Amino acid sequence: MIDHMFGKTMDGNNIVKGKVVLKRKNVMDVNDVGASVLDGVYELFGQKITFQLISASHPDHKFAEAKVGNPAILEDWKSTNLSIKELMYEVKFQWIGLPGALVVKNDHHTEFFLKTLTLQDVPGYGQVHFDCNSWVYPSKYYERDRIFFSNKAYLPSETPEFLLPYRKQELFTLRGNGSGELKEWDRVYDYAFYNDLGDPDKDADHARPVLGGSSEYPYPRRGRTGRPSTKTDPKTESRLPLLKSLDIYVPRDERFGQLKLSDFLGYAFKSIVQFLSSELLALDITYDEFDSFKDVLKTYEGGIKLPLLEKVRKNIPFEFLKVISQTDGEGLAKFPMPQVIEEDKSAWRTDEEFAREMLAGVNPVSIRLLKEFPPTSKLDSKVYGNQNSSIKASHIEKNLDGLNIDEAIKANKLFILDHHDSLMPYVRLINATSTKIYATRTLLFLKKDGSLKPLVIELSLPHPQGNQLGAINKVYTPAEHGVEGSIWQLAKAYVAVNDSGVHQLISHWLNTHCVIEPFVIATNRQLSVLHPIHKLLHPHFRDTMNINAFARQILINGGGILEQTVFPGRYAMEMSSVIYKDWVFPDQALPVDLVKRGMAIQDSNSQYGLRLLIEDYPYAVDGLEIWFAIKTWVDDYCSFYYKSDQMVHNDTELQSWWKELREEGHGDKKNETWWPKMHTCQDLTDTCTTIIWVASALHASVNFGQYSYAGYLPNRPTLSRRLMPEPNTPEYDELRENPDGVFLKTITAQLQALIGVSLIEILSRHPSDEVYLGQRESSEWTTDADPLKAFEKFSKKIRNIEERIVKRNNDETLKNRVGAVKVPYTLLYPSSKEGLTGMGIPNSVSI
Repeated sequence: MIDHMFGKTMDGNNIVKGKVVLKRKNVMDVNDVGASVLDGVYELFGQKITFQLISASHPDHKFAEAKVGNPAILEDWKSTNLSIKELMYEVKFQWIGLPGALVVKNDHHTEFFLKTLTLQDVPGYGQVHFDCNSWVYPSKYYERDRIFFSNKAYLPSETPEFLLPYRKQELFTLRGNGSGELKEWDRVYDYAFYNDLGDPDKDADHARPVLGGSSEYPYPRRGRTGRPSTKTDPKTESRLPLLKSLDIYVPRDERFGQLKLSDFLGYAFKSIVQFLSSELLALDITYDEFDSFKDVLKTYEGGIKLPLLEKVRKNIPFEFLKVISQTDGEGLAKFPMPQVIEEDKSAWRTDEEFAREMLAGVNPVSIRLLKEFPPTSKLDSKVYGNQNSSIKASHIEKNLDGLNIDEAIKANKLFILDHHDSLMPYVRLINATSTKIYATRTLLFLKKDGSLKPLVIELSLPHPQGNQLGAINKVYTPAEHGVEGSIWQLAKAYVAVNDSGVHQLISHWLNTHCVIEPFVIATNRQLSVLHPIHKLLHPHFRDTMNINAFARQILINGGGILEQTVFPGRYAMEMSSVIYKDWVFPDQALPVDLVKRGMAIQDSNSQYGLRLLIEDYPYAVDGLEIWFAIKTWVDDYCSFYYKSDQMVHNDTELQSWWKELREEGHGDKKNETWWPKMHTCQDLTDTCTTIIWVASALHASVNFGQYSYAGYLPNRPTLSRRLMPEPNTPEYDELRENPDGVFLKTITAQLQALIGVSLIEILSRHPSDEVYLGQRESSEWTTDADPLKAFEKFSKKIRNIEERIVKRNNDETLKNRVGAVKVPYTLLYPSSKEGLTGMGIPNSVSI
């Protein structure tokens, strides 16, 4: 008895007490009662959960390999009191020296989530912590034991000899063998092409090209699922039925947590596609139009009658489109009021706001400095003929505040939103459907007060007799009144349609979601959880594979929501592949991007060595503060582990990671010369800073403002259904008589608008368990004191940035911070509360 009180077993050996924290399997955030009961039965028959410590070192040097302790049983399994979401157990271990790893065996019926194990009073070491955060399935599903490591970071060359075999074994397990269909308990990270977007077995119209693995359609890789090929096309992977969307394979630890409401999102996407498939078979079928802007406002203020509401209710469960389901019994749909019309219902239509959103809206990453006039095209003239602009000096010089064209260009006063070259190759194909678009160029002038004003919009169509004959261009200039004012409003709408599509496909999907997934896969395959760079990057990969898998199943697939509601339709993903040809990893760094777009110039006398050509560019001003805070944190962290360039060069795991990322994850770009060599500390810190920036701040800047600005569809319509009315036509006469009606008949139809708004409302929300930049899920993610202090410094710097953002938003001299719509720029404000806030930078691409 006395020996037990002092931590000794009957034979005199020391024992170590540990606290285990775990969660049971949950379904819809309600404990699975049946599974818990079965686990209790297994307990009665001696099938338990056991833990074994593995020594990292031992005072008795005669051991040639790690000493593995006796199995310690998890006693008093709680099969009752199901309301407890986290369970804590005390486990007693045999002391084996400093524990460095842990074997966990689950002989129960059901998986559980192992959160942490903390050992108290380890002789000579004090506390030893294991941050596990992993689902442990019954042992019968595993070929090898589940291994966990303590939170001490080690470079491969510095790993205790006893732990090296376990470090290598774990990575071997995570890579898999490259074959077979992967199951939910598999922990395999592997690569595949985007060959699961189409469904050729359904019919030829549902077939889609394979993206990735070819020079025609290059693309980043996605996570492999191993599903069999379709019968019609062996290169296309078969798709899951919509009812099984939630079962799409991603490694179990990459799935949404309980509070992320994965089922909520899954059923939301699944059901809306069911509804779309049956009710919107073609985009030219529209049930109702918005009759007026007052009619549109009813969607937010009092509700709008939906003739198909009962059909919607039967096909869409409560959790999705809840704003439609939660009605007053009169069949009225009501959405939250978007910020863009909260203070002023018409300010969105002003030229000032149209221009401001290019600097502070949901797509602030496309505007460029105009360096030549008139703008020219880079498209192959042998294929597309003359695609240069038809804008003349006479169109704009009267609005240049007394400057001529050359003077305005020399003074860096002219800017362009150019959606011409990227879209023109597809305009003819898209316009053969019920959608009608133009390739567009928009020129803007920087005024003395720091704001932009639009000068001219050029709308271009391919020559009706063939692409090789060039473009048919029409130029429109600002007007406020009469039919000319209505024409100008339509011209801005065509630009907004293009910008919406480019935003969703390129700025959002391709440049954040899609390009980051290969980094997630490579990191888990090649960098051990013991590796300091794994510990640095891991928070920035949370939930990315899961949301991307849902997107392939529901959003970006052939016939999915994106094709149904955004203008490129069936060509959407193919277009993103063509744009990926120009993707350059180092250019994703914010300072590089700003200089490349001509929005900043290098200047040693300016803060951060950059001078913004538009000083009041909210995305860039806030973004540079965030970027350099991340950079300083990464520099501080990496310098603790890498004291020389040689250490980077000699890090075997790091070199394997970088090689695989280039040659497999982004394999279609493996021969590009711009990839960092990963030979120096600078290579490493620049790379990690860029990864963290893209996954956190860049994604936040283009995602969480979607409902604020695009929740009111007239401000950012996603498709257009009519071309510009021409003089002496009935359409022109209709525009003269009913300009608002023509505008609404031109942009997204009512039902598609409601579906699109419903989707972006969900995608713009923060869950209650979100972890933001400058935060960590666990305070014990490492034992190393210097990195912990560096992270604390980073967190404080992030909080200080928040204070400065608020101060800038209150500065009335900064015209672009708030604008005519009275919406402060908060898309790069790091923290947020739960819900629809228009602010917050989550650590990762998690929604």
